[in-house]
Amino acid sequence: MNLSLPIVVVVLLLITVSSIRILKEYERGVMFTLGRFTGVKGPGVRLVLPVIQQMKTLELRTVVLNVPKQDVISRDNVSVKVSAVVYFRVVDPEKAILQVVNPYEATSQLAQTTLRSVAGQHEMDELLSQRDRLNAAIQQVLDLNTAAWGVKVTNVEIKDIDLDETMIRAMARQAEAERSRRAKVIHAEGEKQAAEALAEAAQLLSSQPASLQLRYLQTLADISNEKSSTIVFPLPIDLIAPLLRR
Repeated sequence: MNLSLPIVVVVLLLITVSSIRILKEYERGVMFTLGRFTGVKGPGVRLVLPVIQQMKTLELRTVVLNVPKQDVISRDNVSVKVSAVVYFRVVDPEKAILQVVNPYEATSQLAQTTLRSVAGQHEMDELLSQRDRLNAAIQQVLDLNTAAWGVKVTNVEIKDIDLDETMIRAMARQAEAERSRRAKVIHAEGEKQAAEALAEAAQLLSSQPASLQLRYLQTLADISNEKSSTIVFPLPIDLIAPLLRR
């Protein structure tokens, strides 16, 4: 009898210690009593009766998920490899336990398939220049599907878009051709503006004969400053017009 009492006390102490659960501020405990859901417990000291009760804990902190590179064929039939980063967190522990086996693995697999699907709906130029639009589209699809699991996708960011060497060289040639085209357009625009300015100047000088003569004198002054043995003297047509008529 004397030996049985300490044994009982020790057993009770062990049961009591094993029944105590301490939840951190960012953790939640989903309680099951005899296999049935009986509520979600917040942070603090919680008592879980052995055999009768069971508690599964989940973190509410944001999880950073690296989506590995996915082989994607864009809408214009270009093969690329796209990787991304997904930020999500559990907002409903009850759904995260009751509706899906592993919310983290489920979100990871869904992110991979969604990345391939959404990226395949865009052309190569859109993938490279409109990443914000692509990020928003992926986040919208993920958030819509993970809501049933109690998971909230807060942000999606495209990390890398890898192209093969052939496509890189083709894009370099395209960029060079585009720069050449812009240079020609700018040159042509400059020639057009210069021609318009000359036409306006010629019209102004023709309306003012005195200004035309002053321009002749200015030209002579400029020629005299140059070290040249040949001087071209501009002779106005108005002076020799009467001689030509005779």
